[in-house]
Amino acid sequence: MPKLVDHQERREALARALWRVVDQHGWTKVTMREVAREAGVSLGHLQHYFTSRTELLTFAMDLTAAQTGDRITRALAALDQPPHPRDVLRLVLAEMLPLGPEARASSRMRAAYVLETLHDPALREQAGLGLREGRAMVESLVRQAIAQGQIAPDRDPDVETDLVLALTGFAPLLELEVIEPQAALAAVDQHLDRLFAAAP
Repeated sequence: MPKLVDHQERREALARALWRVVDQHGWTKVTMREVAREAGVSLGHLQHYFTSRTELLTFAMDLTAAQTGDRITRALAALDQPPHPRDVLRLVLAEMLPLGPEARASSRMRAAYVLETLHDPALREQAGLGLREGRAMVESLVRQAIAQGQIAPDRDPDVETDLVLALTGFAPLLELEVIEPQAALAAVDQHLDRLFAAAP
């Protein structure tokens, strides 16, 4: 019998080729031909699965988000149960920063995606929805911690959520070696320590 083709597996392999091209050369250097070469397939084969660079990028971002979520889920399972909201926020922030090979590739894909969304209204709307969902998750953790007395009751959950998310802005500083990973993590820890300090 002929071997059945796993189209999802093929699509994921092509998305990983895109990751490698972005990681090594940057989004502006990405062409469909370059991704096909990295994947070891013909351009026609690649275009059978993805008709455009944007379609490939969108699929690759969905795969990136899924794998990031899997890594966070595995790390959460290793924490005390139920995990403390501070530990969850710290874990999520560390995963969003380019502190290791997988997180660095994910960070660079997110940067590429943001650049593309600036000129594509449909992608912009889709990206905005994903970011709003992520922000809602962080806000839920902050509100939970306030309700449980782990964060002072006079803290504004909206402002504190935005300040936590602002810590992901360390990504370009890390990529350009302006700061060291230890410095970024120290700043994250200090901010979370202040946020979760007991109310007076």
